[in-house]
Amino acid sequence: MFVKLKSNTFIDVLTLDLVANEKTPIHAVLKNEEGCECSRLETKVPKEGSTVTWKGLNDLPYGKYTLELSQGDDALTLQLVKRI
Repeated sequence: MFVKLKSNTFIDVLTLDLVANEKTPIHAVLKNEEGCECSRLETKVPKEGSTVTWKGLNDLPYGKYTLELSQGDDALTLQLVKRI
């Protein structure tokens, strides 16, 4: 696993703990329950153990989301909940 989430619930930001140390950027796509893309993030991994804060999610409606993460050939899908 190249990314760990601090929590599977969020309000207005997601905090990603990057555990990989590669030159390949991490791509993240947040989708709503219907599968529509709501937000996208691409970031390089500056060093192992760094943290990235994904801001700007406060305009999304409350509900369930799918977070699709990929780095090179590795992929990960997580279920998240935006709450009050």
